[in-house]
Amino acid sequence: MKNDSISELLLEVRTKHPLVHNITNLVVTNIVANALLAIGASPVMAYANEEVGDVALASAAVALNMGTLDSRIVNAMEITAHAANEGQVPVVFDPVGAGFTPYRNEVATKMINKYDLAVIRGNTAEIGFLVGAGGTVKGVDAIGVGDSLLLRMVQYARIQHCVIVATGETDYVTDGRNLWSLRNGHSLLATITGSGCMLTGIIGAFVGVIERDASLLSIAHTCIAAITCYNVAGEIAAQTASGPGTFQVALFDALYHLSGDTVSDLAKVELVM
Repeated sequence: MKNDSISELLLEVRTKHPLVHNITNLVVTNIVANALLAIGASPVMAYANEEVGDVALASAAVALNMGTLDSRIVNAMEITAHAANEGQVPVVFDPVGAGFTPYRNEVATKMINKYDLAVIRGNTAEIGFLVGAGGTVKGVDAIGVGDSLLLRMVQYARIQHCVIVATGETDYVTDGRNLWSLRNGHSLLATITGSGCMLTGIIGAFVGVIERDASLLSIAHTCIAAITCYNVAGEIAAQTASGPGTFQVALFDALYHLSGDTVSDLAKVELVM
């Protein structure tokens, strides 16, 4: 993937202002909405079972996040995913805490097996658990990763016919055939609540500007662009931050002011296989 393509996709997001329907972690709803606004997208946070299907059909993409689960939210995610599939609206799924409790494992498995997902994005331990590579999850945080993660990711993406994203110190993206490593970012991203949730929403924004029948390769390239833009913004924010509090504010500003040229110059994307 050429770095210029990342710049072009960022411009597409800022030109089209894609509406992204988020059912996300209730702890960070406001943060996710602000991150989407800063990058140039239009967020909607709808949770009512009575309207989520209609909202999904009106959106450019859907981002579903398991951060704070209860039966009503799970039902809302299912209604949303069903409507999105019917309307060919791409779904980005974030299996937060998969591998931590049986309930989270059950919900994640159901969402993955029952619905067509364009992207599954989790931290390395969550993805490791889902693909059978192992991984240790403490609450919603990764504290251990299996050795066979990358190979299993590629195999799982091919079986599920979707793009798999595993984020950590190094991020990995696969479309089931190719595997890329992404090495931008900053350690302060791990010190704020909702860093992964923000990224899931931003991936939704980028996926929302490409064709509905896009190939998995195109979706993977779009995920690479979204992740790289987010991580470069994190690097820029860290230059002026004195800690997690100032970093979060600086991150919104960095996303807002981010230029395609800067991202192209700083992008660290490598095709692994």
